[in-house]
Amino acid sequence: MENGWIIEARDVYKTYRSRSVVVEALKGVSLSVARGEMVAIMGPSGSGKTTLLNCLSGLDVIDHGDITIDNRPLRGMSDDALSDYRARSMGFVFQSFNLLPVLSARENVELPLVLAGVKSKEARARAMEKLEQVGLVDWADHNPNELSGGQIQRVAIARALANDPAIVWADEPTGNLDSENTTQLMDLLCKLNEEHGQTFVLVTHTQEVGSRTHRIVRMRDGRIEDPGPGES
Repeated sequence: MENGWIIEARDVYKTYRSRSVVVEALKGVSLSVARGEMVAIMGPSGSGKTTLLNCLSGLDVIDHGDITIDNRPLRGMSDDALSDYRARSMGFVFQSFNLLPVLSARENVELPLVLAGVKSKEARARAMEKLEQVGLVDWADHNPNELSGGQIQRVAIARALANDPAIVWADEPTGNLDSENTTQLMDLLCKLNEEHGQTFVLVTHTQEVGSRTHRIVRMRDGRIEDPGPGES
């Protein structure tokens, strides 16, 4: 593609084992995502959507295959190196929000910056900048219990954007939102993608969300059924 692939997975397998159960979650998955692309991964429950996202982002270790992010192979990276890479180059948004209830919206956005070693004054300025991007600068000093579900997810997005990541991973980001807030959230994500050129990979079961992305990747039974247009 013109901008090149930022995510490449080749022949990826992932199996989960417990005492009596073996689940083949991914069965030879290959996928490429272009720099600046917004992709939705869709499929029925148990199809491997979240497992694929976790493997692509390095949260899960694969059994077989190769994953390359921005020309860097994940295989062979130490846990510390991988954690540092995720902190500096990736952002994560989850269905459950995962905000700390004792911190204000601004402090929640500041947290990954502070953990990455950014000085307090700069972390605060960047947190306010991200909250302004998501339309919540006036709510910066409010704790999560003082915010609506849609506002909380916007704070989570601001936090994911704090380090200006090349890739934002989102697992069911609208799962706890009503239809109005889902539309507003997707308006925001599409705007961020268009204005900043960041790559977004979303896991979703909602066609409304998938239809707003550049491409839908459809999964079933641990395999990619349809990679969507643009894949080679």
